[in-house]
Amino acid sequence: MSDVSARIQELVQTNHVVLFMKGTKNFPQCGFSNAVVQILKKEGIAFETVNVLADPAIRQGIKDFSNWPTIPQLYVGGKFIGGCDIVTEMHTAGELAKVLKS
Repeated sequence: MSDVSARIQELVQTNHVVLFMKGTKNFPQCGFSNAVVQILKKEGIAFETVNVLADPAIRQGIKDFSNWPTIPQLYVGGKFIGGCDIVTEMHTAGELAKVLKS
């Protein structure tokens, strides 16, 4: 396992909810990242963010780690949930709240 992959694995395992995104939860720098941040805030759940723009190795590494080509990426309980479209659909259907509370 590479150093980047090990760092990502640690972030995913030590934070119940972690969002790999462009920017920060207080200053999203992408519309898709902002959409997921707003959904998580509406869900009322504590979450951590990782700004992939601040670390090019993480930016590429997270895509390799999840085998998912786009950012943002949401992880809950160590499991990859999805990107903006999936998170939005889950939120609308009420499924995201169940996952977040598990």
